[in-house]
Amino acid sequence: MQTTKLILTISLLISFTVSLAQESYKDSLRAFIKNYTDNHDVVTGDDKNLLRFFPVDRTYRVVAQFERVTNGKWFSMETSGTEKKVFRVYGIVRFAIHDTAVRMNIYQSQNLMTVGEYKEYLFLPFTDLTSGEETYASGRYIDLTFKDIVDNKVVIDFNKAYNPSCAYVSGKYNCPIPPKENSLNVAIPAGEKNYDKKHLQ
Repeated sequence: MQTTKLILTISLLISFTVSLAQESYKDSLRAFIKNYTDNHDVVTGDDKNLLRFFPVDRTYRVVAQFERVTNGKWFSMETSGTEKKVFRVYGIVRFAIHDTAVRMNIYQSQNLMTVGEYKEYLFLPFTDLTSGEETYASGRYIDLTFKDIVDNKVVIDFNKAYNPSCAYVSGKYNCPIPPKENSLNVAIPAGEKNYDKKHLQ
């Protein structure tokens, strides 16, 4: 009887701890979304109420295996405008979502390497099966830094995926278009959704 009570108590404690961890995670993402919305530099005023997001889902926070690409060649990444931007593949990540194996490239911007506060910045653009439906057709972005890579692993949280500036304003920005290597054959219903308003001109 005592053993049964002990097992039950331990199970309840574990469930409670897991529940607290999940709520803490959701709270941190809500704070992230609020900060993103409050400091949005394209959408302003009451239009910020038109920014939409999927419910926070920890399923889409993955720990990926990271493989460094040494001496990656610089190339011009296509953009939504006339000005191409120069990147190189910094590394390759591999993980699985819903039993689907995923491989993506993480990129480094040549231009940002010279900017102090962004010199450790890494760029993860992607499209998925929600693109053009629930999310922006041209894809979404995730920001990473060198410090996010630990012991050849990196946490990729798709709940932090956000739209490029071109999702809100037409013809003003040169937003990098995710290369085909980062076109995912799986739906990622996490992060920012389509903007709930026609493009500003």
